[in-house]
Amino acid sequence: MNWMDRRDFVKAASVAAGAAATGTLLHAGGKTPEAEGMIYRTLGRTGERVSAIGLGGYHIGNSSISEQDAIQLMRQAIDRGITFMDNCWDYNDGVSEARMGKALAGGYRNKVFLMTKIDGRTKAAAAQQIDESLQRLQTDHVDLMQFHEVIRLEDPDRIFAEGGAMEAMLDAKKAGKVRYIGFTGHKDPYVHLRMLDHARQHHFHFDAVQMPLNVMDAHFRSFTHEVLPVLTHEGIAPLGMKCFGDHFILDSNTVKPIECLHYCLNLPIAVQITGIDKAEILEQALEAARTFKPMSSAEVASLLERTQPAAGAGRFELYKTTSHFDGTAHKPQVLG
Repeated sequence: MNWMDRRDFVKAASVAAGAAATGTLLHAGGKTPEAEGMIYRTLGRTGERVSAIGLGGYHIGNSSISEQDAIQLMRQAIDRGITFMDNCWDYNDGVSEARMGKALAGGYRNKVFLMTKIDGRTKAAAAQQIDESLQRLQTDHVDLMQFHEVIRLEDPDRIFAEGGAMEAMLDAKKAGKVRYIGFTGHKDPYVHLRMLDHARQHHFHFDAVQMPLNVMDAHFRSFTHEVLPVLTHEGIAPLGMKCFGDHFILDSNTVKPIECLHYCLNLPIAVQITGIDKAEILEQALEAARTFKPMSSAEVASLLERTQPAAGAGRFELYKTTSHFDGTAHKPQVLG
């Protein structure tokens, strides 16, 4: 693939960003009559079809929900059309993956597109975490494995270095343990762009990239403006997360949950991942998919105008402005 030079890259990103912000970059896939109106979209250049709502893995491992209830909730979500499963090696010290592994037993594994993440930055740490994730998830492979929390400027250097985590990931793909490769992060769009630059320099093309996308992000250090257009141009599947920024965006009292979800679904993304730890939260996510209609430019502009005063300085996006969400900062030893 012939990559753009820097000037063309910036120009294309700027043009596409404006379109994304006004809701004019639409949409892969449409509603289906089955599975309660779940929307299915294509995962970038992979050709895989996945549900536009993804079930977040962190919440199902919380101590606030029992293992049996978590298993039942995951299976109910799958039965009702959610096929994209999110998880991570470090979520709840492995409890999230272990619970999902149990939920996917009995034939459910073949019904989902399974994604998990690793923290290791060295080849040895990454290889160990990949194998531990597979063991907990009770599977011989995951559909998508991602480098987790690429939030530091040096993370791309470490991952792509000789003896770095990318070597372990490529070995795992060659061995059939991993089908597709991506990365995630929530701190700053520049770090994502730097990771993508490193990939180009090493002639590597990511299959998916996960990042915060929500009604506040459009106004502050915006992944929507800076990163999403680049992914769209390069055929990399965008995965949205932090629709509600935990509970903080809803705490702003500027927007309703269904509006948050509809806004995210209106973006040119493959999947919006959302935490689901209660039956009513599952119903909310399914209702958002069932009632979603492409938003007009005027509707998007009105929603963003309403949220702009609260969005200043990232007051409700703590994952950008504090270490509150930085699991690898709290446990730096997991990086290797």
